[in-house]
Amino acid sequence: MAPVLIGIILLAAFGTAILFFAGIVGYHRRRTIRHGIIAIALGLLVARSLVGLGTVFGLVPMVAHHIIEHGFDLLIAALLLYLLYEHTCSSDPSSRLRDRGNR
Repeated sequence: MAPVLIGIILLAAFGTAILFFAGIVGYHRRRTIRHGIIAIALGLLVARSLVGLGTVFGLVPMVAHHIIEHGFDLLIAALLLYLLYEHTCSSDPSSRLRDRGNR
């Protein structure tokens, strides 16, 4: 079962690394706080996969694995909720008009 688990974690790491790279490119192009926060959240997803690999290879103890990964989950959720809150409470009136028009 270990080879299957390693394969799944490597696939997740590869996929999230591609998303992280896209997030970095987006941040580099736009240079906004929103794009930076998205890149950070995607980077945390990559870090989760690396912690998972470290656990499979015995480098990260299981207790630390759970604390670190659930901590990353909390950070990712907090960052995304912050972006949602910040976007809906933006002081830019034109962004609110665009949002209402897209509903």
